[in-house]
Amino acid sequence: MKRAWIMLVVMLMPALACATPVRIGSKQFTESVILGEIARLAGREAGVQVVHQRELGGTAILWGALEHGDIDAYPEYTGTLTHELLKNVAPDADIPTLRAALKPLGIGITDSLGFDDTYAIGMRADRAAQLGIRRLSDLALHPDLHLAFSNEFMARSDGWPGLRQRYQLPQTNVRGMDHALAYRALASGAVDATDLYSTDAEIPYYHLRTLDDDRHYFPHYQAVYLYRLDLEQRSPAFVQALNKLAGRIDANAMRQMNALVKMQGKKEVEVAADFLGVQPDRDGTGLWARLLQRTLEHLRLVLISLAAAVLLAIPLGVLAARSKRLGHLVMALSGVLQTIPSLAMFVFMIPLFGIGTWPAIAALFLYSLLPIVRNTYAGLTGIAPDLRESAAALGLPRGVRLRRVELPMAMRSILAGVKTAAVINVGTATLGALIGAGGYGQPIVTGIRLDNIGLILEGAIPSACMALVVQALFEGVERWLTPRGMRLEARQ
Repeated sequence: MKRAWIMLVVMLMPALACATPVRIGSKQFTESVILGEIARLAGREAGVQVVHQRELGGTAILWGALEHGDIDAYPEYTGTLTHELLKNVAPDADIPTLRAALKPLGIGITDSLGFDDTYAIGMRADRAAQLGIRRLSDLALHPDLHLAFSNEFMARSDGWPGLRQRYQLPQTNVRGMDHALAYRALASGAVDATDLYSTDAEIPYYHLRTLDDDRHYFPHYQAVYLYRLDLEQRSPAFVQALNKLAGRIDANAMRQMNALVKMQGKKEVEVAADFLGVQPDRDGTGLWARLLQRTLEHLRLVLISLAAAVLLAIPLGVLAARSKRLGHLVMALSGVLQTIPSLAMFVFMIPLFGIGTWPAIAALFLYSLLPIVRNTYAGLTGIAPDLRESAAALGLPRGVRLRRVELPMAMRSILAGVKTAAVINVGTATLGALIGAGGYGQPIVTGIRLDNIGLILEGAIPSACMALVVQALFEGVERWLTPRGMRLEARQ
């Protein structure tokens, strides 16, 4: 019997593998999303079920997700591999060398897709002409320039730190910004220079001058796809489809596709389908259908994290109120969690839970603890001593006093803490889109990338409305749970 079950499982494994879709990831910029759609549609044409998890943040998130198996493939660049991800290869390593270095990690790499999307530094052409700046070395003569670079470029080994050292740049007014926002700041004159990708559609649109890298700092950034090597067994047709894309996309074609999305407002799937000469997927989701989907995703993030926090935070608050020493420790730990930046907290959860819903829920759960713990503690310690003594004088056991007297009297304070946590969670949950959790943050992230105010409002307005509804709901619950006598006393 046991042998029969084993044989059945072995027979079903290929079918189960086929039923599991291949997962493509992409970074939070237009070109990466387009390349993700090209890979998805190429897989679809090969008969493979493929899903595209869009705009998952920066390199570190995508690389970690690929290593841990949360995604199966994503578009990357050789310069990022040599300077940021693989520390044991030469800076000028070619693709065969990279392939050999990636193989022990269980990761494969395609040949070049056909274009080099290198980093560059750009200025408005009129501003550069006014200052006589044509080369990167010319920047050293203008220490007062205001520079703004994408946040990832600010920290990368092949970014600002190395560039400043190579060219001995004296500028100190340097800030990190979102890549799309940096372009707008450059166009408005708020900053003098920013980092570019050589295939960006904004370069001709904003009349920018790309400064000559006269000391040859930036490496080659040949576009490739990275994929998990086990795909060669799980989905050989998809790997074959990826490899067939090698050499098909030149720099001009990529620049035109970026322009169609960024400047003309076409959807990435339509642009990718036109390039491949295939039919795009039917988009049957209108505004209200998308809004319903995002609302359900957002509610799931908020409700699960809040419920888990209530179950833990109220007992912690009770413990803190009953033990002075433990109380200080609990409050301190809860406070430390609240000081961790929101995006950092989401990223910290990825190694534990992967990408998607659960790391976002875990981060929101931790953020919810402090308001509930603090208000539970404050509500219980704020009960008048004579009332406590009266309850004890009646001979009520300690547990009964807590349930029947102390918690009801502290209920308003506890509910205020839960309400605060819920409202904070509604806003913070928008960051979950950066790790694939969906919700209202998804249109906001896409809208910022595409400079589309309508998309930003599609996420921002419902999020604000949900926060107001949650606040009103908890105020109603607070009124319902507060004893009538205490309600009258509060009104007076």
